[in-house]
Amino acid sequence: MSSKPAVEGEGGAKRHGGRYIYEELRKQILTLKLKPGTPLDEVSLATQFGLSRSPVRDALARLITEGLVTILPNRTTLVTPFEIEEFPNYVAALDLLQRAVTRLAALQHNDEDLARIRAAEAVYMQALSGDDFQMMTELNKALHMEIARAGKNPYLTSHYERLLGEGQRLSHLHFDFILSTSSSPGMGRDHGSIVDAIAARDADAAEQAAHEHTMLFQRRFLDFMQQNLTSNMKVGWS
Repeated sequence: MSSKPAVEGEGGAKRHGGRYIYEELRKQILTLKLKPGTPLDEVSLATQFGLSRSPVRDALARLITEGLVTILPNRTTLVTPFEIEEFPNYVAALDLLQRAVTRLAALQHNDEDLARIRAAEAVYMQALSGDDFQMMTELNKALHMEIARAGKNPYLTSHYERLLGEGQRLSHLHFDFILSTSSSPGMGRDHGSIVDAIAARDADAAEQAAHEHTMLFQRRFLDFMQQNLTSNMKVGWS
């Protein structure tokens, strides 16, 4: 990575530089250019970005709060690992939280919340006609976060956001498979069922649609695993 942020002034450089490093590292982590388990050294990153260690430290701290970066007991900083064996636990957690925040959205949303959800859904559906998978995963996350925020429970929303970020990494692991097995008209259709149930304030239907959405993600990933990976392979460790 040779590009460097354009900054003005010492204070502005720190703020802008930290944001740039955060966005760049986050993108590389989510798209698996930085694989799970990759060490992240402050000094090397500062040299790479042409900035001091302070904005690097700020960027890493933000990534740690999102669960994308981990500090080990020996103070080693690395991209959070993900083991294939943990996938059932991940899906179980995602399913519980996705059902909970979606159910709450059906019960708690107001007109402004619903307008933001529908707008996020429309933007996501437009992105499906393109070839920017990174943008698709970002917009998918944005839609689900609007749903979560409509549920008015910040504790659930915070944990849910971390799970969605992990889901982005898993989606990038098998995005070619997703695109080859899904037609553009079919992709995102389950989002419509979720949004319609929320709009109708049908909590049971919203929760069920959210559960089916998680199960679709699970089926696609497991189908990919059967065709491409061994059962004991760890993602990103080589």
